[in-house]
Amino acid sequence: MRIFRIEFTLLVLTALLGSLGTADESDRKLASAQWSHWRGPLLTGEAPAANPPVTWSETENLAWKTAIPGKGHSSPVVWDDRIFLTTAEPFGEELDPRYSQAPGAHDNLPVTHRQRFRVLAIDRTSGKIVWNTVVKEALPHEAGHFTGSLASASPTTDGQRVYASFGSYGIFALSWNGEILWQKSLGTMQSKHGHGEGSSPLLANGKLIVNWDHEGKSFVVALNATDGRELWRTKRPEVTSWASPIAVTLDGKTQVVVSGTTRIRGYDVETGQVIWECGGLSANVVASPVFHDGILYAASSYEIRSILAMNIQGARGDITGTDRVLWTKDRSTPYVPSPLLYRNSLYYLRHYQGILSKVNAQTGDDAPGPFRLNGIRDIYASPVAADGRIYVSDLDGNTLVISADPIPRPLQANSLGEPIAARPRHSLDAI
Repeated sequence: MRIFRIEFTLLVLTALLGSLGTADESDRKLASAQWSHWRGPLLTGEAPAANPPVTWSETENLAWKTAIPGKGHSSPVVWDDRIFLTTAEPFGEELDPRYSQAPGAHDNLPVTHRQRFRVLAIDRTSGKIVWNTVVKEALPHEAGHFTGSLASASPTTDGQRVYASFGSYGIFALSWNGEILWQKSLGTMQSKHGHGEGSSPLLANGKLIVNWDHEGKSFVVALNATDGRELWRTKRPEVTSWASPIAVTLDGKTQVVVSGTTRIRGYDVETGQVIWECGGLSANVVASPVFHDGILYAASSYEIRSILAMNIQGARGDITGTDRVLWTKDRSTPYVPSPLLYRNSLYYLRHYQGILSKVNAQTGDDAPGPFRLNGIRDIYASPVAADGRIYVSDLDGNTLVISADPIPRPLQANSLGEPIAARPRHSLDAI
């Protein structure tokens, strides 16, 4: 066993979700206190019911540390007193190294072992492992980029079941006690450059939504959350992306929004029909979109740099180049980390470097614009916000806490002395 690189994440999420509400409070308040899926209760990176610490170290504000088998870069999710996470553990005899044969493959890890794919539940107060379920044993067809893992998609939960996607190795639903309720195979994913898989599943309206963008036949699919039955599947004329779907509610109806190279699209959650679409992103889309008050924000940074703010209230058909695109930017846009939407401001990192932009979410005006984050670099974790503060972590294990003031100011730099490869963030590291 090794120390899984999420000790800080578990600590911070414990603090972020510290005030969980009582049984007689409203469902809305209770839901806002859970971090039940990728990017939190609002799908924006904000923890609205939180007051996390500003300072921590190996000796200060460290609640506990727990050893986890294997390796995983998925972000934990939290519901009440349970933390859920995924990992992939090598086992058996070491095999002759086998490297990805994908076109353009580079910087990838070799396949050297069979893997046990695990879902774990941890007690939020004590750090003890409540259950540890092996959902699959398999020999991977590729090991992915050296900064990623075979357990890169974050799980999700509705407080009754836990759902985990291991992509090519299966989609799984588990009971609160760790029993496998159902499993689904969607085939083998052929990722660009063999860099691996990482899109996190989404729970919406009793459905588990999975984005399956790859170099083969891409699609988005809805599975019945209770029994895993496929409810609809919609083809996507897309190549590999790692963006996770989000759910938005407009006029009382839910849409599933997925970013992609060709188009950002909104789908009817009940039928899978495309409602609207908009072009403008690059290839290799990793960052997930964020949404508030009718406006969707999507970003990418590969061959081109792009952020788009789109008014999707009542949108129909192709809105590319129309007045529904409220503003755009083509500089300092994020690649791996997803943007953060907090207090009417949009925060985003330049590629995965230590340069953070803060702009007015409605107008795109600099507020104050890009500024350098001293002391951190190689930021693959998406920023999170709580109680007037922004938290940004890098791969070296450093976290910078800054204020959410009109002119942000640094509050504290913290380190646990170990790399941080998970936060409430997109789970695939560098592409």
